[in-house]
Amino acid sequence: MIDSGKFQIAISVPLLLEYEDVLKRELLHIPLTRDEINDILDYLCTVADKRQIYFLWRPFLKDPKDDMVLELAVESRSNYIVTHNVDDFKRIERFNVKAIKPKDFLKVIGEKK
Repeated sequence: MIDSGKFQIAISVPLLLEYEDVLKRELLHIPLTRDEINDILDYLCTVADKRQIYFLWRPFLKDPKDDMVLELAVESRSNYIVTHNVDDFKRIERFNVKAIKPKDFLKVIGEKK
């Protein structure tokens, strides 16, 4: 649904590198090849709103990698961080960002009732 026009995703170099690290580390546990992972990451680079982070809110959340996601959301003026781990993003409303589960985000964009 990334190219549906119903929402825009944002990406930063640190977050892209984190995606690459996690996906390639889990190669034995996911049904993708290294080349397919590279293709997905290249696609994200093509369609995403690319952002540079000039400020750091760290430490704000428990996990520094979650802080990286929050910084990108703030910099890109995103309304939502879509995650299954909403509890990891407590108190982010002060940045005018809300953590939301994927099923709830689908409701927001009109894809699910």
